[in-house]
Amino acid sequence: MKSLIKPLLVLAVLLTGAVSANAQPALYVEGTHFETIDPPVRTVDPNKIEITEVFWYGCPHCYAFEPLIEAWVEKLPEDVVFVQSPGMWNQLMEVHAQIYYAAQDLGVLDKITPTAFNEIHQKGNYLQTEDAIRDMFVKQGVSKEDFDKSWSSFSVTSAVKKAGTRMREYKVNGVPNLIVNGKYRVSAGGAVATQADMLKVADFLIQQERGN
Repeated sequence: MKSLIKPLLVLAVLLTGAVSANAQPALYVEGTHFETIDPPVRTVDPNKIEITEVFWYGCPHCYAFEPLIEAWVEKLPEDVVFVQSPGMWNQLMEVHAQIYYAAQDLGVLDKITPTAFNEIHQKGNYLQTEDAIRDMFVKQGVSKEDFDKSWSSFSVTSAVKKAGTRMREYKVNGVPNLIVNGKYRVSAGGAVATQADMLKVADFLIQQERGN
């Protein structure tokens, strides 16, 4: 009888540990820290975990988020890809989305994004007209001719329309938002008190996706 006591005690401890581990609550929970997107939105590369920032150049919260997310993106592992998608629900936001895709088309996105944020939030230049936008591009080394050709091109206007469709599919009604692998939407507010917390929730969801 004594020979059975020790193995039984070990088994009891192991079972207790398993139950305890399974009973631990998730660090972040649906409906409190993030929302599930139903149906999921198709990502660009199914072999990568895609993080999409839905943003707007005119949003002060997006402007404040920039240094945080830039530092975070630099540390992302190889199986994670970061993309941006302009949010838009009015005409000015559509114009600013056009800035983004024209800059991408012209290969100057890395120059235009910080410049556009600075023009709006530091200089009070809200980039509302094509002339003001052209001037910004020219100051970043783009010729007037190249800007005019890109600004109204099919590729740029098509990209703007697709971004609008994506935003509706993501069910986004504010910016900035983070979309994790087309399945989850994370925004600041409530239990997600800060933008730094948004990134923590995104890290949690990346790990969750990696385990699927």
